[in-house]
Amino acid sequence: MQHPQDPRDGTGRAGTSPSPGAIRIGAQRDSAPAAVSASAPAPAGAEALEQADGSAVGRLATTVERLRRELEQAHADAAGRALVEMAVGVLVERLHCGPTEASAQLADLAEKAGVTQLVLAADLVNQAAADRISAIARDFVTTSAAAPAADSVAVRLRSAEAHALAERDTEAVARSMLEHALRPLGAVAVAVWAAHPDQSLSLAGSAGFGAEEAHRWRHVPPGVPTPARRALDRRAAVAYPALADAGLPSIGQHAIGGGRLAVPAGIGGRLTGVLEVCWNDRLPEQSQPLQRQFEALAELCAATLETWADSGRPAGPEHHDAQLDGVRALADGLLDPCLVLQMSPEGGEVPMQFTIRHANPAFVDFAGRPTSAIVGSRLLEAYPLAAEAGGLLEAAEHVFVTGEPFRTGAMTLSAMVDGVPLSTRAKVSISRHGSHLVVVWRLDDGTPRVARLLQHAQRLGRIGGFEENLHTRQIAWNEAVYELHGLPPTALPIPLEQLADHAHPDDRQTIGRFLRTLLHHRRPASTSFRLQRPDGVARHIRVVAEPVHDPDSRLSVVRGAYQDISAQHWTEVALAATRDQLAQTEQEAAERSRLARQLQQAIMPPVRGPVHLDDLHVAVRYRPAEKDHLVGGDWYDTLTLPSGEVLLCVGDVAGHGIEAATGMVALRNALRGLAATGAGPAQLLTWLNSITHQLTENLTATAVCGLYDPATRRLRWARAGHLPPVLLRGGRAETLPQLGGILLGVLDQADYEETEIHLRPGDLLVLYTDGLIERRDQSLQASLTSLISLSEKAGGGEGGPTDLEAHLDHLLRYSRADTDDDTCLVGVFVREREDGERPDAP
Repeated sequence: MQHPQDPRDGTGRAGTSPSPGAIRIGAQRDSAPAAVSASAPAPAGAEALEQADGSAVGRLATTVERLRRELEQAHADAAGRALVEMAVGVLVERLHCGPTEASAQLADLAEKAGVTQLVLAADLVNQAAADRISAIARDFVTTSAAAPAADSVAVRLRSAEAHALAERDTEAVARSMLEHALRPLGAVAVAVWAAHPDQSLSLAGSAGFGAEEAHRWRHVPPGVPTPARRALDRRAAVAYPALADAGLPSIGQHAIGGGRLAVPAGIGGRLTGVLEVCWNDRLPEQSQPLQRQFEALAELCAATLETWADSGRPAGPEHHDAQLDGVRALADGLLDPCLVLQMSPEGGEVPMQFTIRHANPAFVDFAGRPTSAIVGSRLLEAYPLAAEAGGLLEAAEHVFVTGEPFRTGAMTLSAMVDGVPLSTRAKVSISRHGSHLVVVWRLDDGTPRVARLLQHAQRLGRIGGFEENLHTRQIAWNEAVYELHGLPPTALPIPLEQLADHAHPDDRQTIGRFLRTLLHHRRPASTSFRLQRPDGVARHIRVVAEPVHDPDSRLSVVRGAYQDISAQHWTEVALAATRDQLAQTEQEAAERSRLARQLQQAIMPPVRGPVHLDDLHVAVRYRPAEKDHLVGGDWYDTLTLPSGEVLLCVGDVAGHGIEAATGMVALRNALRGLAATGAGPAQLLTWLNSITHQLTENLTATAVCGLYDPATRRLRWARAGHLPPVLLRGGRAETLPQLGGILLGVLDQADYEETEIHLRPGDLLVLYTDGLIERRDQSLQASLTSLISLSEKAGGGEGGPTDLEAHLDHLLRYSRADTDDDTCLVGVFVREREDGERPDAP
């Protein structure tokens, strides 16, 4: 890294003999650097321009380039002098001598040590300060074998610190920070953001960006997810290897898309801003020493940011302008809208350049813009039409030059909003207070509100206005109309009489009727047509116009608006197509639902009363889904097999509609046929799983299968992903064990567990599908617990079939399920044998 020039001789060479008066405190200290800078040769580009063009333009470019280099060198010299003066102050305190002797001692020590005065000054300040910067320098000494690296870091950081303390201007601090501390790290730009209590940000200072880009980003509203906003929200540094990949907006995002680092800045635990550093390439590796450097720089930024004023806006350099503070307090006490203007540094310009430094709480921009978009900009940038003859700028210049107050009861104030001039009448008074002007205006009632409505209506409605003078053939378009027609702002507007030439051929008659109504009958008219733009894009446009008559009742002007209704047109087309398709789909869905319901009822007709199977009473309840198009695949089966055993099964095919219903039929019939083989429940489910997987497409189901032997009252059962049955015995209910077994149809080969239970007279067994208990807001285990409690409250069915049906009705009535699914219940009640004969007990 190149150190800043040594204040002793302006050459940057170390180890030369110092001049006794090289470091002086006072007005004379600026003369040497200025002389050195002035003698610097002009750059090659400027010389070439001057040789190629000996005109005034070439000479002006050369002069501007030379002054720019002198200004940059002056900034570097100022930072170096400030750091050396800080070291001189340290020596004055330690040696108890005067400034001149301390300056000579510093020069002598630097010569004996063989280093520049800047390096020695940084070392002395580090020893005296014992702060974050000195700690960073020590870390470099201990972690790096090259001592000059530590010297370089210390000099860079101390130079930036000295410049910050000397300037107290965030803009100047940003420039110094970039040149002295960040460019050696590869950075190309830096931004210092001030944080507002309303979560917005303002650009307090920047370097490395163009003036236009900095002006565009002078205010960031709340809610915009920039890197600086992320750093404040997390209260920690955030790094992005490439801003283009992060997808976050920020200053310079189009020109500088490399790495970004945002470090929150604050003092005493309170964050007042953010330091954002930009690289052209990807972000360098963030080592701990490097991170500490950025944290130290962020502290320097925090020192230059003013604490929040009562208005909620941060003050920049004007914080130290006591006169501005007084004028601001005066403006805030006024009830009328008020602006505070200050002559720009380029005070010799014609016309004069005024900057808007403050707006009081009562200020409302008649063009509908937020106050943050006005404060900080130049008067002619915010209100360019103020430069008109007899306008606001002329009055401000007169007051500033003469000091005479200005008052008028009626002044026209104008602004441009999306290319449309907006004007209002106001009572205006201007007075001078030192170097500031206080501009008070009282607007006509309703003007700001109407301006805001117009601005938002144009943006949201994609509307552009036009005016055509039929006598002079002059046509005025705003920017929105150019955009609608796909033309650049420099193109000639299209007259109304030629509008048909730019429309679709099928719409020319429509435009002809529109023009006859407007120009011949002289009545307001409107129409819609398809615009053929030069770029080949067709847009659907609505045009509305009205005639304006002169005092002689002759048609002189036509005013109107164009509106892009392409989105509305295609939405209407899509809605019409959707309505037709929806009607057809609903008809098809209703037909499919009717067929599925008929198929389901044909296979499982409603059961009327309990069925008696040996010593079992079996009752069934089926509750279809509330919506007809959700016909499900719930099924059940109870029958006596050739072996004398009773088959009890319940199943649920996944899905709804005709596919679920046909799948249910296939599984129910298949299980009936397989059960006739005499195989046990586990084997039956194994076979049924293979059938489901191989003979059907994308079908899955759950099932419970049981075989009851009346001779022994033994129930063998197995399950395939289904909910376990509930047994009610002696007034206590419980679920049967959770046996292993996956869904039917998931795998080609699957094994299922089987177990048995001996039933007793008075037992009540309930098999059911998930539509009985499932809820969206609780777990399956909680739903099972609720079912057990509900079963115990419903009673045990000791009275026989009547109680059995009442039990099932109670479960359906008080079930808390909310999934709107089919529900199937099979209740099995074990009765005493009529002949008193009992099977063998377990």
